[in-house]
Amino acid sequence: MGHLITLATSSLNQWALDFQGNMERILESIAIAKQRGATLRVGPELEIPGYGCLDHFLEGDTVLHSWEVLAKILSTDDTMNIICDIGMPIVHKNVIYNCRVIVHNKQIVLIRPKMWLANDGNYREMRYFTPWLKHREWEDHFLPRIIQAVTKQTKVPFGDCVVSTMDTCIGVELCEELFTPASPHILMGLDGVEIITNSSGSHHELRKLYTRVELIKEATLKLGGVYLYANQQGCDGDRLYYDGCAMIAMNGNIVAQGSQFSLNDVEVVTATIDIEDVRSHRTSKSRSMQAAGSAKYHRIEVPFPLSSGKFGEVDGESILNLEVGLHEAKFHRPEEEIALGPACWLWDYLRRSHTQGYFIPLSGGIDSCATAVIVYSMCRLVAEAATRADKQVISDARRIVGEPEESSYIPSDPREFSSRIFHTCYMGTENSSAETRKRAKDLAAAIGSYHVDLNMDSLVTAVRDLFSFVTGVKPQFRAHGGSNAENLALQNIQARLRMVIAYLFAQLLPWVRGRQGGLLVLGSANVDESLRGYLTKYDCSSADINPIGGISKTDLKKFIAYARDAFDLPILTNFLDAVPTAELEPISETYVQADEADMGMTYDELSVFGRLRKVEKCGPYSMFTKLIHEWGTFLSPLQIAEKVKHFFFEHARNRHKMTTLTPSYHAESYSPDDNRFDLRPFLYPSRFPWQFKKIDQVAAVLPDRSNRDPIADKTKTD
Repeated sequence: MGHLITLATSSLNQWALDFQGNMERILESIAIAKQRGATLRVGPELEIPGYGCLDHFLEGDTVLHSWEVLAKILSTDDTMNIICDIGMPIVHKNVIYNCRVIVHNKQIVLIRPKMWLANDGNYREMRYFTPWLKHREWEDHFLPRIIQAVTKQTKVPFGDCVVSTMDTCIGVELCEELFTPASPHILMGLDGVEIITNSSGSHHELRKLYTRVELIKEATLKLGGVYLYANQQGCDGDRLYYDGCAMIAMNGNIVAQGSQFSLNDVEVVTATIDIEDVRSHRTSKSRSMQAAGSAKYHRIEVPFPLSSGKFGEVDGESILNLEVGLHEAKFHRPEEEIALGPACWLWDYLRRSHTQGYFIPLSGGIDSCATAVIVYSMCRLVAEAATRADKQVISDARRIVGEPEESSYIPSDPREFSSRIFHTCYMGTENSSAETRKRAKDLAAAIGSYHVDLNMDSLVTAVRDLFSFVTGVKPQFRAHGGSNAENLALQNIQARLRMVIAYLFAQLLPWVRGRQGGLLVLGSANVDESLRGYLTKYDCSSADINPIGGISKTDLKKFIAYARDAFDLPILTNFLDAVPTAELEPISETYVQADEADMGMTYDELSVFGRLRKVEKCGPYSMFTKLIHEWGTFLSPLQIAEKVKHFFFEHARNRHKMTTLTPSYHAESYSPDDNRFDLRPFLYPSRFPWQFKKIDQVAAVLPDRSNRDPIADKTKTD
């Protein structure tokens, strides 16, 4: 005999401090859940104020307005005949907690504070909140008068409790608590909790979703039970993109999964499960023995059944036999993630910043090409949503392109939409090649951007002549006999002037085209160049936002290869075949500037250095010892030592550039963005004398295990 329960979880595109919009999306998700017959609805973490409020959580206004929104939700009939799990900050005894508020029939059933806070990587929850340290304990929380007026309640339970309905038991877990070794769902499950809700604010990172899915499946595999995962979706006002993917799991299997990247502001995932399957899964003797001796949770009783009891009932029990639809979790390849995640982030940023489009200097190289193709991917997503008659997307698109709301304009053609909102410019000098100029022009034509081609030699010459007039000396490129200092300064003039021109054109191109407003300038420095410091401060990589600033060169090449076929852009082959170059020095018969030669290391090596430095937490010496094992078969200890020392020297002397890094889409676990993710000094002892000396001492005595040809090596050196 089955007990069928329809459950709903959601992904909401909540925006920090957008209380009105956030409330509307919460109410819409509840309405959809009820329409589908759900009796339990779960929303993302801190969904009322938005997860990304940061230091605004320390302001009393944020808590006050959250209570006001909750009062409006409770004053409607939306919470009638459904249990809703809603997130907001709450002050209890003068302490701010990250909480879930469980409501039913216009009443607050329980306030459950978060016990394990996310406090590393991109997260600093302990800066704003305090963890609830009284596990399996609860207290009375006296409600503010605006809530008392609606619910007629004076106080409600506050703490680590579970909710007992007429037919099952519900426990609450919050985001980070799933990732901890001793997750709360373990003890709750042993005490008879059958349904676990998890409300998260989990951001996208390349290749990260697999970990999340496996943890959710594992949470119910040994233990048995149902797990409802809700997540924030979209750009919440910062560098992060929350990638949704709400899902429902039961007994170690995924039974429902939402989209990972979507322009939908509200997405509700539902599944009808038989709670008897959980009870059957839990019949093992070892589990029963552990459960019999487990700690007890206080149960808050709700006189409400989650099972409908309306169809095929005999004495209140359903006789309908339902087979839950199991399926494999869907994962995007990293190339697809790059095509979708940053594109969704760009759309949120564009529509919420109330600007009229994007501008990017196209260099003819692969980085600015990848950035442009991501914008084109955004236009494709907008066109697809418009074709599905997505009213919100169509309304936002009309406003952005300057069409009135009552217009019949539908952005159904990505190239046509790109021509309205995307502006590109090739800024050539005497050092630029005809090949890069043509590649930039051909790419712009392929994706439909409004393209400008200019030569800025007169501007560069004017600045150079100004310096000569003031100082009496004229700097020369190295190719013309100049010093390294002169050569670098002349390169930087071009790079920084491009930034000035970019902002001039971004402000005035809409005016030139007879439109109001301005454009957001996009940067295009990849994560590896930032890590190495291979960029000029305040050059054309300095911009409003950068969609590829957290993506490696290696992954960008794979993305371009993918987009060439998936987006039907054969022009991208020319970018894949080109040698990466800054084109800031004169080209001669014997010298062509190449990025990897300039950096003294390859992009693949930079990815390895980045992961070891950040993810594996290696200093210079431990990085050297690890690479001895990884690279020892093709490089000698002395060669590895030189590479490690060169990387740390360049990273240290350029670390100050990270303080001005353009806000970038976070996609890589070794991002050097020091604004929050990579908290390290920006002034270092440039050559790490103690560390480098130890590396040299060890490298000198280690045997050479590499399979290299010493004669060939000598020839290369000569």
